[in-house]
Amino acid sequence: MGNNTADISVVDAVPASDSAAKRLTGDERRREILDAVRTVSSELGVSHLSVSAVTKRAGCTRSLFYHYFQNKEEVTSAVLDQCITDFLEAMQHWHESQTALATDEAIDGFISELEQWNAGRTVGDIEGALDTVAPLFKRLVASGHELPSTLTSSSGALYGGFLHNVVQRVAQYICDTTVVDFVAHHELRIDHVYETFYTLIMGLLMYIRTHPDVPDETVKEIIASTLHIEGYTAKYPERKPQN
Repeated sequence: MGNNTADISVVDAVPASDSAAKRLTGDERRREILDAVRTVSSELGVSHLSVSAVTKRAGCTRSLFYHYFQNKEEVTSAVLDQCITDFLEAMQHWHESQTALATDEAIDGFISELEQWNAGRTVGDIEGALDTVAPLFKRLVASGHELPSTLTSSSGALYGGFLHNVVQRVAQYICDTTVVDFVAHHELRIDHVYETFYTLIMGLLMYIRTHPDVPDETVKEIIASTLHIEGYTAKYPERKPQN
């Protein structure tokens, strides 16, 4: 009978009684050894760490241990690398949760100021509403509601997602409140109402952010002309719809 030792797989090197170990993949077995190193180090201290203690804890043979690691120093180094990776992943998750919290707070602040504006305006006074909403948008951008500090050094994709959430909530709020009041007294002369407000608000925020000195009157006229309500202003009375 020939010698088939070279044909024995890593899994076959595990004692036959360890049926559970036979079902482990190579990555799972390696991870189990690393977990055993962490457990032994935690219970006995690094000074008492040995290959024998690790293999006993992991339930594997010494030959299987040496299949994955050359010596105790190499497996210890692998565990340290794993700990660093786990720590960095935990920090990333924490950063993402803090960013999400800051984002929600910023959007809530934006909506809160918009609610105050909506409560303070006079229903039917379209020009008065335009006169106050233009500086409101500029103030919100300048005050920092538009951009949480946690996003100042973040990626463009993250900022873009934040801006989308701001605009989405603001557009929906205006559609649910200001637009409802408007159509109760006037004809709404735009289609795709939500989409129009979304596009208008997104454009205004981006423009004001890059042009902070834009006059309030310019912002007012952009809003009025986009929504086709410039006829309700003193500047363009001839454009007022005829009832």
